[in-house]
Amino acid sequence: MLFFCNPLKCVWEGVLHKTNSRTPKYFSFKFQDSSESFNIATSPSRGLTSSPGRDLPPFEDESEGLIGGDALPDEEEDGEELIGDGMERDYRAIPELDQFEAEGLDDDEDLSELSPGARAAAEEAMKRRDRERGLSGRMRRGLLYDSEDEDEERPARKRRLAERAADGAPQDDDEEMIESIENLEDLKGHSVREWVSMAAPRLEIYHRFKNFLRTHVDEHGHNVFKEKISDMCKENRESLVVNYEDLAAREHVLAYFLPEAPTEMLKIFDEAAKEVVLAMYPKYDRIAHEIHARICNLPLVEELRSLRQLHLNQLIRTSGVVTCCTGVLPQLSMVKYNCNKCNFLLGPFFQSQNQEVKPGSCPECQSLGPFEINMEETVYQNYQRITIQESPGKVAAGRLPRSKDAILLADLVDSCKPGDEIELTGIYNNNYDGSLNTSNGFPVFATVIMANHISKKDDKVAVGELTDEDIKAIVALSKDERIGEKIFASIGPSIYGHEDIKRGLALALFGGEPKNPGGKHKVRGDINMLLCGDPGTAKSQFLKYVEKVASRAVFTTGQGASAVGLTAYVQRHPVTREWTLEAGALVLADRGVCLIDEFDKMNDQDRTSIHEAMEQQSISISKAGIVTSLQARCTVIAASNPIGGRYDPSLTFSDNVDLTEPIVSRFDILCVVRDTVDPVQDEMLARFVVSSHIKHHPSHKDTVNGNLEDIILPNTYGVDPIPQELLKKYIIYAKEKVHPKLNQMDQDKVARMYSDLRKESMATGSIPITVRHIESMIRMAESHARMHLRDYVMEDDVNMAIRVMLESFIDTQKFSVMRSMRKTFARYLAFKRDNNELLLFILKQLVAEQVTYQRNRYGVQHDTIEIAEKDLADKARQINIHNLSAFYDSDLFKLNKYSHDSKKKLIVQQF
Repeated sequence: MLFFCNPLKCVWEGVLHKTNSRTPKYFSFKFQDSSESFNIATSPSRGLTSSPGRDLPPFEDESEGLIGGDALPDEEEDGEELIGDGMERDYRAIPELDQFEAEGLDDDEDLSELSPGARAAAEEAMKRRDRERGLSGRMRRGLLYDSEDEDEERPARKRRLAERAADGAPQDDDEEMIESIENLEDLKGHSVREWVSMAAPRLEIYHRFKNFLRTHVDEHGHNVFKEKISDMCKENRESLVVNYEDLAAREHVLAYFLPEAPTEMLKIFDEAAKEVVLAMYPKYDRIAHEIHARICNLPLVEELRSLRQLHLNQLIRTSGVVTCCTGVLPQLSMVKYNCNKCNFLLGPFFQSQNQEVKPGSCPECQSLGPFEINMEETVYQNYQRITIQESPGKVAAGRLPRSKDAILLADLVDSCKPGDEIELTGIYNNNYDGSLNTSNGFPVFATVIMANHISKKDDKVAVGELTDEDIKAIVALSKDERIGEKIFASIGPSIYGHEDIKRGLALALFGGEPKNPGGKHKVRGDINMLLCGDPGTAKSQFLKYVEKVASRAVFTTGQGASAVGLTAYVQRHPVTREWTLEAGALVLADRGVCLIDEFDKMNDQDRTSIHEAMEQQSISISKAGIVTSLQARCTVIAASNPIGGRYDPSLTFSDNVDLTEPIVSRFDILCVVRDTVDPVQDEMLARFVVSSHIKHHPSHKDTVNGNLEDIILPNTYGVDPIPQELLKKYIIYAKEKVHPKLNQMDQDKVARMYSDLRKESMATGSIPITVRHIESMIRMAESHARMHLRDYVMEDDVNMAIRVMLESFIDTQKFSVMRSMRKTFARYLAFKRDNNELLLFILKQLVAEQVTYQRNRYGVQHDTIEIAEKDLADKARQINIHNLSAFYDSDLFKLNKYSHDSKKKLIVQQF
């Protein structure tokens, strides 16, 4: 035993008193300095005792008798020689000392020898007694052992012992347990990463997370993770999904540490999750060697273009579209090497993402190599690299979409494919990239996201984002008997007129029901639509409106889109040099809407590439050894201009547009937009546009002329439009929850309709009518039923589909054929039209004829047009309308600046 006494001067005051066990029993020291002396004695039972300025009682020595405090013999002034020539003296026999004290020992005569089994039972009973008293038998911190200290258990240790007892874990008295801590949030000046790497906080985090997994219940009192673990084990998976919001509600300290030090925290979480799973299913480690805690629902979603140095080594959540993914590769997780010279097994070496860990030399033969990887002992894990790109709708105008690489490990591989829109939670790390350093200089690093959790936007039920109040409002809205008219009136509220286009867009947004009987023959459910007509008729505005309303929309233009940009393309990966598949616009719009403006400006080769996507809804690739098929289940809405810029009504549709028959037949709805001259309509349109500009001016106040509010859209007359936010939610709910069936459909009516259309099509040569148009009518009927949240297609739905199909067909005819065809199909076209609307349509035709007559006869047009009441009554009688008094009194009649002179029996319109 060494004592460093500076500036004290240390002098031996006593000698060693020895027992039969040959171990020192008493020590006596005297420390002297100039002021006073200290005498210190020690004993195994009392520890150190001191008495300043006072000598201790003299000790007894077997050879010298009593030695006083100052009566040291000459030979012992330098202390007793313990090691040397006289050391054998310590081991000589001393009968009076070589025996045990009787105190505390049982009498040998009353005891018999125990058998090994009885001895083990007795030891177990004593251990159990010690545990009940809170004793462990370990030496406490301090200089020497003191049995009285065992009763003073620290609170953290008591709690941990109680937890282990409650868990049924065996209490190992010899286990070296690390003291846990109570105040985990007190970092004691360390950073979060340093703090969670220390042993004590690590143990506390481990116990807290394990306790959270075992005890967390939902609002109904069900154990959440018991069910999740059960489901996970049934499917032989390794991922246990933990909701961050639940963790934050129960364990706010862990929720604070997790984003700051995700690598260290997730390792602890994985260990705790594995122990909880093995407690429920002890043999599960034969199936899955690791259990991974996957964190979902992080509260903050970062955009890909907003990731900065601040986010490095943090847990982040971002979203995007998968554009590229590599094959699944094996990655070294734990590697062992064989020494080629002595066959010694080196390892294990745990590999990191950034550098390879190699052995330096063989510990057996000191050889520096070479070493071979031991294939049997080495552990691999699955590895895949994907590229996610910003969603097309989120990219600001004039900017290129940013992309970021992400690494998928273990069971996350192959959880997504190109074209999927995903939400990715992971750790944002820097990654050494040699090619980047070559081009930008050494200190620049690439970044990569180490994926922890992936959720597809398609897998997330969109209805789950709706609140209960939203669903109640949607269901209440669907019970309105005029819900169809309300939806039609709510499409494009800032665009005047074009009721037929709005009706077609509404049907396309809701869509029909896809069918795939037996998984062999797929029939699409999406409705394709083509807008063709004069410039300045709001075609592009309609497309932009749909982009904002549809849940997933990709907007592109014909001039700026190529064939591979629309479908998919194969390119060589810049780093791995392997061929990869990248998705185009139609693949990115899977389960959404693809909007193509300037459709006529596309090259013929590019346009033919979307033939397959529009009908089969798939894109087949056969390039560079890659033969595959991608999904493109999307609605295509295109807009084009006619040849020469303006639509010529004296020509057929085929002569007006530069589109081939195969592409035209793939569109379910064709809308021809003509810019006709109508003084009344033109004036109302001008008023609407001016009032719209005034109302939407940034500095506009509500205190404006009341007459601006009087401009009413023609199709919203008598109908209250639905707010746009509610309309978006209504579309999402209907597409997700309502799947109408064709139960009592009138097949005879559809068959007769198809045969009539075929006959007219062959006679007029406008557009080809094919079997696709029967499917188009069925899809539109299903869409109309879905709009009303009906489970079955009714006769009204079929009639509306026939009406839309006929309007689409008749609009493509020559002007001369159109009038006769309207008479032929008048009974279908009149469906769901108000009598007043029909009468107004007839009256407008009579006014147009009168205006033409005046121009031809007098060369000018008068400001007042007079129509005989008898002419209108004759026309009305042809469509079975006999009473016109209600029409004369209606607001619609007065809104279009008509007045009825009952005395002269004239209808007068003032321009």
